[in-house]
Amino acid sequence: MGDPYLSDGVDLGDVLLAAGKAVFAFTVLLVAVMLMVWFERKVVSRLQNRIGPNIAGPFGLFQTLADGIKLFFKEDVIPTKADRFVFQLAPYLSLIPAFLTFTIVPLAGDFSPGGSEGRVVIFGRETFMQVADVPVGILLFLAMSSLAVYGVMLAGWASGSKYPLLGSVRASAQAISYEAALGLSLASVLLLSGSLSTNAIVQVQAGEGFLGVVPNWNVIVSGFVPFIVFLIAGTAELNRPPFDFVEAEQEIVGGYHTEYSSIRFSLFFLAEFMNVVTLSAIMVTLFFGGPAGPAFGLLPGWVWGFIWFFSKLIVFLFLFVWFRAALPRLRYDQLMDLGWKVLIPLSLVWLLILAGIRLAQPDENGVSLLQVSDNPTINTAYFLGAALSVFALGALLLMVASKNARDDRLKSMGLKAVAIESAEVN
Repeated sequence: MGDPYLSDGVDLGDVLLAAGKAVFAFTVLLVAVMLMVWFERKVVSRLQNRIGPNIAGPFGLFQTLADGIKLFFKEDVIPTKADRFVFQLAPYLSLIPAFLTFTIVPLAGDFSPGGSEGRVVIFGRETFMQVADVPVGILLFLAMSSLAVYGVMLAGWASGSKYPLLGSVRASAQAISYEAALGLSLASVLLLSGSLSTNAIVQVQAGEGFLGVVPNWNVIVSGFVPFIVFLIAGTAELNRPPFDFVEAEQEIVGGYHTEYSSIRFSLFFLAEFMNVVTLSAIMVTLFFGGPAGPAFGLLPGWVWGFIWFFSKLIVFLFLFVWFRAALPRLRYDQLMDLGWKVLIPLSLVWLLILAGIRLAQPDENGVSLLQVSDNPTINTAYFLGAALSVFALGALLLMVASKNARDDRLKSMGLKAVAIESAEVN
């Protein structure tokens, strides 16, 4: 478990290799963020029948660089009533977790059958094409996604202004609502993969799928539902449209970073797009096999792994931009209802179904923990029937409870309106 070059102790060469991989990953991520800003502007402009950046450099490629230079040299203003230390610290609390999450993502490697299981040789040392293969990599991702919201919360609180504070309160409520659904959808992947290591999860998906044709990706094996829940919850975690309530300019001016300017504002801007790239890379790794894919010769296997990873990543980046251009912002009560009443129950029930199916399958000794008959298919069918019945009953009870609560709320509002009218008449 872990990087192969650390299996025989640590020397100076290992330290230099780790530092080099960290610098390389940080450079790749920064370049990807710059290109992502340009990519979003160009795609949104095309989807909305506009031109987009086209003056600074070929195809407007230097527009992001020009914006960065402008923000770097603008005056840095700190409000009088702000908590200066926390105000200055908050942007870094948003930026650092995004990079730390990216360190566990396998960027390349030969995961094809008969390949090297993602290993490459760099300066005579065998390693993985990721900064660190942490044995609890998925737990690190969950920890970093939870910490990232602290930057938003502290930025709003430390600004000493009501509109940033409203944005930070929204961010905390939004994170609580969607963190549970995100974790439950990840639990389904871990149940199928049997490991918390991202490299091991990619290796499992690199195996032969159904009939040798369908990929063994977790998005297919898990039945698509965990991926859909993860995509929606991840979009809410990113504060991206249609869930961008923490910076809704029509309601709270600009949200948590209203009082920020110059380089500190650009750090929030950088963190937002860095999180988009990081979360897209995580989804590619967990659900779509990461760098795993066939190697067609001509190029080294690890190069094909990078090509597959980058191709899948582009699809998800386009998907997030498409959401921004096409979907209107939900109401805040709709956001809460979606998280608490739909995503969390759905992901929990689906996790129980996957766990039951796994228990219904016989082990190496031919014994099933949920054994109704000697036929594994009948065991699975019995369990699925019972699980779906319980799920339907639970959904019905939840709908009835929600309807009764809504009727009671409307009735109380009606009584209040009548009382107000009576008071005005008297």
